[in-house]
Amino acid sequence: MTHAASTHGTAAAPAHDATVLGACPHDCPDTCSLVTTVRAGRAVYLRGNPDHPQTAGVLCTKVSRYLERVYHPQRLTQPLRRVGPKGAGRFEPVSWDEALDDIAARLRAIAARDPQAIVPYSYAGTMGLVQGEAMAARFFHRLGASLLDRTICSSAGAAALQVTLGGKVGMPVHTFADSRLILIWGSHSIASNLHFWRVAQQAKRCGAKLVCIDPRRTETADKCDLHLALRPGTDAALAYALMHECFVHGWVDHDYLQRHTVGWQALRARALQWPPARAAAVCGLPVAAIEALARELGACFERGEPIGIRLNYGMQRTRGGGNAVRAVACLPAVLGAWRRRGGGLLLSSSGWFPVQRDVLYRPDLLARSPCPQPRTINMSTIGDALLHPGGGSFGPRIEALIVYNSNPAAVAPQSGRVVQGLRRDDLFTVVLEQFQTDTADHADYLLPATTQLEHWDIHLSYGHTDVLLNRPAIAPQGQAWPNTAVFRALARRLGFDEPCFDDDDLTLCRQAFGTAVDFERLLRDGWAPLPVPDVPFADGGFPTPSGKCELFSAALAAQGLDGLPEVLPNHEPAGADPRYPLAMISPPARHFLNSTFVNVKSLRDAEGEPCLEIHPDDAAPRGIADGDTVEVFNDRGRHRTRARVTTRARPGVVVGLGIWWRKDGLDGTNVNELTSQALTDLGRAPTFYDCAVQVRRCAAA
Repeated sequence: MTHAASTHGTAAAPAHDATVLGACPHDCPDTCSLVTTVRAGRAVYLRGNPDHPQTAGVLCTKVSRYLERVYHPQRLTQPLRRVGPKGAGRFEPVSWDEALDDIAARLRAIAARDPQAIVPYSYAGTMGLVQGEAMAARFFHRLGASLLDRTICSSAGAAALQVTLGGKVGMPVHTFADSRLILIWGSHSIASNLHFWRVAQQAKRCGAKLVCIDPRRTETADKCDLHLALRPGTDAALAYALMHECFVHGWVDHDYLQRHTVGWQALRARALQWPPARAAAVCGLPVAAIEALARELGACFERGEPIGIRLNYGMQRTRGGGNAVRAVACLPAVLGAWRRRGGGLLLSSSGWFPVQRDVLYRPDLLARSPCPQPRTINMSTIGDALLHPGGGSFGPRIEALIVYNSNPAAVAPQSGRVVQGLRRDDLFTVVLEQFQTDTADHADYLLPATTQLEHWDIHLSYGHTDVLLNRPAIAPQGQAWPNTAVFRALARRLGFDEPCFDDDDLTLCRQAFGTAVDFERLLRDGWAPLPVPDVPFADGGFPTPSGKCELFSAALAAQGLDGLPEVLPNHEPAGADPRYPLAMISPPARHFLNSTFVNVKSLRDAEGEPCLEIHPDDAAPRGIADGDTVEVFNDRGRHRTRARVTTRARPGVVVGLGIWWRKDGLDGTNVNELTSQALTDLGRAPTFYDCAVQVRRCAAA
């Protein structure tokens, strides 16, 4: 392997053919190890690393097309300055010095009034610890800018795991191969967790049964032995009904409950209030389907066979999403599933990683800033925040928005409000991007960012327990810079003289885990495993305050909340408002990952066009045929798209597959025109799948 580092920690073109080890940067539990073949300075082939057990040489359809993104003809390759009205997407080239000098001057002037008027906006456009937040966090902490509550994806589930298991921990993903019953709950694994699906198939070949619990009949559901298409937001009711049957029929590990849990008697009393018939009415499921799944759990329990539950984040995107995750997370303790290899639950493994976040992000720099205790802006309510006039408990009006690793105009809820805020003439907006996205169209300065093949980074995973190192394989395209270089340059211009702003990207990679991970192994192999046991909680030892699985949470009770998991109705239950009788969910289209990959032609062609899936029973009374143009609407907005009449949608639920860029919509909108800024019960997260709508056929043009 050959490579040389440039000033920004990116790669100079190798003199000869080389293979370079890297890591997939995208928001997926699999965090694959990559091998890039470079010839004469150009990446010519990208494949999964066959020597990394989790990747096993396999990449998903999306990332296998990654070179199409790197060498895309519309890739941003030079800094740009706006010359047209906000949102028109008209820019002129400028030099880096000109752009950075002006940006720094504008930020300095705003900070002199109140640095909290400056807001960073970022999420998981890259999952890398270095290009994600390391230098950016240092910069914004030293500036005294507003903090960002990064809630848009996983914070409800994270809060639920924190109070139940003690953190984002669970069974190692490879142990699902030993499960004999696997519940895939709120996850389209074939599309969003391919390497877990490979393990699940291994288990199935050994006799395991697979059960999919999802409102939509996905391709994953097609290949499972049983599919329960429950209504969105009713997962806690189903979990309680399953626990009801376990307690009634004696499928309970009383020894495990006595030794290793807190509050099991109270949980039992709550579960006994949820017989299958009650849950079936809430979930919109046949009573027999719930009873059949409970019998599968009971049969495994009686045979002493491992039961594994693979959750994903779809189920926590409703009002009661945090409590739903809590309820499901109680099941393995009731069954004693944690005792066995292949038993337990996995939502996220990221809590196992010993990341030195304070070393990377330097929150201590706040003490040296003009505002040592800045306010926090919730990214899920950015639409309202951008339009707030300021004052009172909110604080100053937002005057500057610095966007990196995100596309809020497309991905944030109630996007009409977001776009309205971005179009403010008095809002100074800087966007670091690889392409001219919907958000980029509203920038005052648009700065070209490197891709994963062009910079150093280091990665944890939320689906396995290996640390991965990403080496730069090629030189940056055009004048693209890593995020870290941009924030270093701004720090210099603002006079921040702390030595931490001189740390290069390789140094940041070394700081991420310190001595907890063998960095020399990372340099050699590209990955290093953490020492996580295959059966981590067989004898308890949960990272909770009690050391036990907290079925009843004293921490929640101290906040005035229910210490047991609650069954909470949606903010917008389907049918509660006769004007909007349908529930809408908006999971990612199979060939996209949030708004990433939408502009890759091969993937876009495979996906077709923006659409709304609707069940024949809902389409017929509305006179809707497959392929018709329809309008889906509620009080927040309207979105025109094509109808796809299909039984993949369950009756009463429509599915707006996302996340297409707004500019790809028939009227310049996408499904987030309709989603709400209401938050979840725990974790202050968005409620994308808690959305009541109506649909009508549009008259032919």
